[in-house]
Amino acid sequence: MAVTASHPLLLLLLLSLRLLAVANGASKPLAYQTLVVTPLASPEPLLSEDADGDDENLASAVESETTLPSSSSLHVHLSHRDSVLADTTAAEQIFRLRLDRDAARVETLSQTLAVATAPPAANVTGRRGFSSKVVSGLAQGSGEYFARIGIGTPARYVYMVLDTGSDVVWLQCAPCRRCYSQSDPIFDPRNSRSYAAVPCGAPLCRRLDVAGCDTRRRSCLYQVSYGDGSITTGEFSTETLTFRRSTRVSRIALGCGHDNEGLFVAAAGLLGLGRGSLSFPSQAGRRFGRMFSYCLVDRTSAGAPNRSSSVVFGGSAVPRSSARVAYTPMVRNPKVDTFYYVELMGVSVGGARVTGVLASDLRLDPTTGRGGVIVDSGTSVTRLARPAYQALRDAFKAGVSGLKLAPGGFSLFDTCYDLSGRTEVKVPTVVLHLAGGAAVSLPAENYLIPVDTKGTFCFAFAGTDSGVSIIGNIQQQGFRVVFDAEKSRVGFMPRGC
Repeated sequence: MAVTASHPLLLLLLLSLRLLAVANGASKPLAYQTLVVTPLASPEPLLSEDADGDDENLASAVESETTLPSSSSLHVHLSHRDSVLADTTAAEQIFRLRLDRDAARVETLSQTLAVATAPPAANVTGRRGFSSKVVSGLAQGSGEYFARIGIGTPARYVYMVLDTGSDVVWLQCAPCRRCYSQSDPIFDPRNSRSYAAVPCGAPLCRRLDVAGCDTRRRSCLYQVSYGDGSITTGEFSTETLTFRRSTRVSRIALGCGHDNEGLFVAAAGLLGLGRGSLSFPSQAGRRFGRMFSYCLVDRTSAGAPNRSSSVVFGGSAVPRSSARVAYTPMVRNPKVDTFYYVELMGVSVGGARVTGVLASDLRLDPTTGRGGVIVDSGTSVTRLARPAYQALRDAFKAGVSGLKLAPGGFSLFDTCYDLSGRTEVKVPTVVLHLAGGAAVSLPAENYLIPVDTKGTFCFAFAGTDSGVSIIGNIQQQGFRVVFDAEKSRVGFMPRGC
């Protein structure tokens, strides 16, 4: 029946229904994407001894987007630390351990920020916050990614943890008063022609937050402590580091640890990638332009492609064309100089902005140094301020259709689904909106992840009451994440591995 002026009540009813539909967003259906259901699997074994050799696939994938000649860059393969357990531990147990480490990591970062933002009377160091005070993802052995790096001359290759949440570079050294077990022989500086102790009065020594002096040798001493009680102490020195393709970087200040206690695992030490002056990117900035990027590959999925995680320093770290990269300005915390802060403006689910995710709940307070959002390589699961997380979770659950909720959750995850017997499912899209107009559209496998071998998948976000929010490495997987200190920006390039 045609609607005419002789049916005013019917016309009014239809108009009212249309207005109601627009108000409820029904005129714009939610956007979905496909998740291929791949149960949890064990990670790949650790990198082989020759992992420092050439990799033409990595070179072509990254260098095709470069702005500077490859001679100004270096490329390093990464292995996830779960690879240490790949041959001896079940996949589900490995993942539970990863989440336990993750909780410890977040607690450590929270303690770090509490120390750094405390009133001056409580902050006894008084300088740059915490470069040697509760800084690293190595708390509970939680450094997540290892690289094969040559130390000294001639180079002795060892596994080092790469961590954007730390500044000081250090490794275990002989003679060792107390050392934990590592997968390679302990580095002996007496066998290196390029090793040199830093004098007590040198400017490098004064950059340390906790420093001492060996009066007999007149050499600088360092100490780095962590939230779980782990500690490394020894001689502060300079040494040559060798990376892939025999790229050598000389006179890098690092701690040569003769007394190392705690829950460190497998790696010989740590290569700090933070923003502080003693981090590797800062020290090598004259050669590599204070820029690096990494791409992290999910190695725990049975269907993972044959790709490697990698980190690139220098010109090759920054893609030639910005069209593929979503850039957002770095935000500086005046109380803490190590972390990479960004401003998260909001989140979309299914193409619609989540009204409960407020920028005000996620913003850094420049006066107190509290709050804000950091991009971190050592944290696995993205944490959001609790009100923002709850709004995001509820929007995702409301958008999911036809999926069976799994009872009880899993570890820190409170929203899980039973996808057993399914090969693929449709899930609402999730997009992070960052300052400067950057929109980071997450692949489905970056936010609905397998947690066991039975088909249980969980929404891979969590809430936090610690003040600081964190974009974790699960959400970063598959992106080339660019840290460009020269232009004070962080970029996300999809399919960048």
